[in-house]
Amino acid sequence: MFSSTLSISWIILAFILFILSRILSRKQSHNEKKKPPGLQGLPILGSLHILGSLPHRSLQTLSKKYGPIMSLRLGLVPTILVTSPELAELFLKTHESNFASRPKIEASKYISYGYKGLIFSQYGPYWRNMRKVCTLQLLSTTKVESFAPLRKNEVERMVELVKKKERVGEVVNISEIVEGVLEEIVYKMVLGCNKDDMFDLKGLIKEITTLGGKVNFGDYVPWFRILDLQGLRRSFKRTSKAIDKMLEKIINEKEQSFNAQNGSHKDFIVILLSMMDQPTDPNDEQNHIIDRTNIKAIILDMISAAFDTSTTVILWVLSELLRNPKVMKKIQDELNNVVGVKKLVEEIDLVKLKYLDMVIKESFRLHPVIPLIARESIKDIIINGYHIEKNSRILINTWAIGRDPKIWSDNVDVFYPERFIDNNIDIKGYNFEILPFGSGRRGCSGMNLGLVSVKFIIAQLVHCFNWELPKGMSIEELDMTEQFGLTVTRATHLFAVPKYRLLI
Repeated sequence: MFSSTLSISWIILAFILFILSRILSRKQSHNEKKKPPGLQGLPILGSLHILGSLPHRSLQTLSKKYGPIMSLRLGLVPTILVTSPELAELFLKTHESNFASRPKIEASKYISYGYKGLIFSQYGPYWRNMRKVCTLQLLSTTKVESFAPLRKNEVERMVELVKKKERVGEVVNISEIVEGVLEEIVYKMVLGCNKDDMFDLKGLIKEITTLGGKVNFGDYVPWFRILDLQGLRRSFKRTSKAIDKMLEKIINEKEQSFNAQNGSHKDFIVILLSMMDQPTDPNDEQNHIIDRTNIKAIILDMISAAFDTSTTVILWVLSELLRNPKVMKKIQDELNNVVGVKKLVEEIDLVKLKYLDMVIKESFRLHPVIPLIARESIKDIIINGYHIEKNSRILINTWAIGRDPKIWSDNVDVFYPERFIDNNIDIKGYNFEILPFGSGRRGCSGMNLGLVSVKFIIAQLVHCFNWELPKGMSIEELDMTEQFGLTVTRATHLFAVPKYRLLI
């Protein structure tokens, strides 16, 4: 009986969707304007079915057929796919004010306390005020430098841990080592406490990035959201509840003792608590009062960005170094010249490591952490002769741009840092061939903090140890499979054998 009722419900739903698709298609035919070339797609679903498990790769295949700007429908959402730096500049710089909002997706509603974080909030007065708070109070150059002793202590502990594993001949799980050191830094820098075994911060952040990157049909076809056929809403609610429980406990404890901290060494929660119930900018008529929910949303953004993106970058770089021993040797030669083999790397040394900069830049090209930069159009606009309608989803495929032979020559799949010798392409959003931190007003506020952590950990691991693949594994056998989420990470853990190389 239940089975029959369910079948009838699906038939009725399918019929309703069919009728609605016909109505929508007729409406579109009456309002046809010149759009970029592209796919018509299926009724209702559009081109959702072609995204697959690695959408950046599927969309690159489409762009090869339709060109550097193309249109498609993802469900009922008109979408513009961009795969050239020149066009990316039009969307992210020339007409930036029209594309400064991010699409509202169901995942961000739950994991950012109703879009109250910095990353997912809509462009407007609230976002501007929160960005000002984060930029001036949490992520300023002075603030980043104030945590240098903390990073130094944790990175040195990481080196000692690897040395112990080397002495017993253990194959090292580099993924766990890198995650561990960043987890400790994040706990102390953002939360002002040691790692708490009562909460699995690392696990919760991984769950956020995995869930947030899933193609949620409800984001593209509102009727599907009601049904929750994929069960994602239940997962979002469960994860957000666990995160909220963790943050509430930490904030409650911090409220009782935060006055004990002073000066530039205050952790992020202490800074935000000191601003609670106060206007973010008394001189702004549209200022906002920071409340407890704002604090939790901002803290969650800081944790996710500081932990997940940095971990992902470091592991892709180290993966490529294991596949390219000659490149690793060149970094070590540079470290020998700059630092010497009788001391550890200091943060002050990082600015002198020019070849390491090129290695990281090349990794950003081949393995962008966020391969699809998403924006939403605020109003109708003409770009490059094409009509882009209001509320269109804009996807800048940085993964495809990084593999375009017209930009990078024919060896686009080869890890070759030397391509950046005498090349002025930067990674801070001023050039559009590589966009690891986005560009413009929606660019990453934590770029400087992220780069310091990434460079310091990579430099220390490569300086202190020679690294080889586990015995019997060839370079070709190293698994480089991607896993798509809010960031694109390695699908498997990275293992290698260390050998200490310093004379101390």
